[in-house]
Amino acid sequence: MLRTKSFNLLFLFILIFYVHNLYALKEFSISAIFETPQVKFNGNADDPAIWLNKNDPNLSIIFGTDKYNGIYSYNLKGETIGFSNAGSINNIDLRTHNDMTYIFGTDSANNNINVWVYKNSYLHQKSMEGDFSIDEEPHFFDKVNFLAYGVCGGLINNKEIIVFVTEAKGPRVKLWKFSNNNLEIMNTFNNSNASESEGCVFDDENNKLFISEENERGVIRSYSLSKDLLLTNKINIDDRNGNVVGDPEGLALLKTTSNDGYLIASSQGNSTFNIYDRNKPHKFIGSFKITQDSFIDGVTDTDGLEIVNTYLNDDFPNGLLVVQDGKNTGENTLPKENFKLLSLSEVKKYLIYQEN
Repeated sequence: MLRTKSFNLLFLFILIFYVHNLYALKEFSISAIFETPQVKFNGNADDPAIWLNKNDPNLSIIFGTDKYNGIYSYNLKGETIGFSNAGSINNIDLRTHNDMTYIFGTDSANNNINVWVYKNSYLHQKSMEGDFSIDEEPHFFDKVNFLAYGVCGGLINNKEIIVFVTEAKGPRVKLWKFSNNNLEIMNTFNNSNASESEGCVFDDENNKLFISEENERGVIRSYSLSKDLLLTNKINIDDRNGNVVGDPEGLALLKTTSNDGYLIASSQGNSTFNIYDRNKPHKFIGSFKITQDSFIDGVTDTDGLEIVNTYLNDDFPNGLLVVQDGKNTGENTLPKENFKLLSLSEVKKYLIYQEN
């Protein structure tokens, strides 16, 4: 009996030591639990968005762009429930307000900002049926007048829908307001002296825009959005002299309270995901890789990502992270892009350890 107790204590000590050292590292690894089918050979998966079904979270819908062909719809097992031949939709984002959901997409072939508007009750019903495709024609659109690239929606003053579009070959960022079934251009800004910007995310509660610059410099920046809808208080969060390798791409927020949480950024050059404090000065906290397990391959060269931090079902009890995988090597065919679905549980354990 004494020997058994001693063995159990030794095992417990080793386990605690292992966990301590695992989360003490600045970098850790997690694996996907589901993945979507890879896109067709003439396609290119790029950016995801998640519609949270507040009536039944298990019936939430994931959208994923194929930037040459259209938009896929997936359930929470990564199974395809629809495809819209909407054209060259590069990036996608959405906002839900009251009983409506507003879906935004950048049409890079026509350099438009596209908007689709659906009742949440309709999306719920179609998700129950396992059959939903975004309409091929946008419900509303406007000309961007530059090479449309990234997109991020927002909600300001708890009621006003806005959307930003970034420029593929220059520093410009445009801001629209959507109201009364109309897109109204509000302002045009420069993302510093950026040569190319794509990934962006708007923090509704803190009125802050995060944006990544690719190509020449590789910089992640934040800006405050003033009451006059001007971008102010620029902060250079990170760059290639710090923790960014290659291009910073997709950005997403992991909100822990209304105003606190984390910014997650894809560091494409080393296929890692950097974690920063949501609030200024946006301290770098650590990073993680998405590695292969027995069933699903790892993730490399990620473009877009998205996060929902709430209970969805038994597979995602602590929230969902969806990332684009630049090369789906798990198939017995020519690898293309797809999307990977991950539980936020391990990410949260790491963050809790870092905070303590």
